[in-house]
Amino acid sequence: MLQTLMADNKTTGTNQEDWLVEYARLNIARMNRLDKTFAVPQKNWHQIQKMPNDLWFLTISEGWCGDAAQIIPVIEKMVAAKASWDHKIILRDEHLPVMDRFLTNGTSRSIPVTIMLKADTLDVLGWWGPRPAGAQAVIDELKAENADFEIVKEKLHGWYAKDKGQSTAAEFMQTLQEAITTLENHMAA
Repeated sequence: MLQTLMADNKTTGTNQEDWLVEYARLNIARMNRLDKTFAVPQKNWHQIQKMPNDLWFLTISEGWCGDAAQIIPVIEKMVAAKASWDHKIILRDEHLPVMDRFLTNGTSRSIPVTIMLKADTLDVLGWWGPRPAGAQAVIDELKAENADFEIVKEKLHGWYAKDKGQSTAAEFMQTLQEAITTLENHMAA
């Protein structure tokens, strides 16, 4: 979808300012790089194969979101590791009532957010996002220093480049394990 919009020099959402369109363009390159370089860690792949078949994943995002470009390809590969799982992406600004159920710290519409659901009932089992703890630490440190936005972007994406999706995979797996426990407890009750 983002590549189609880029053909018309657009991004997702109603705000089509040049800087957001440029972020979306950079994000396509970031997503392509991760799609080529990230592989689901073997231990996670084996864990996923033992998990229930009836899970569904919904990610809330936007094309201009730099974190999403670093995270969604990892989530997509993690979910694709189990043939029976499905992953859909919706746009935050077109689905604000959904977004408002999964606010960061109860107030922020930070993205991306991936929601884990029971496929047949759409019961929410858990959710993860908007970024790995290490990336959040970079943001928090630079905000405390009142760093310029360009420096924040540079340091954040430098962190993502060094991490290569490993923290996203690990934290997603931890949240997924917790969701499975919730599902098992619900079924046992």
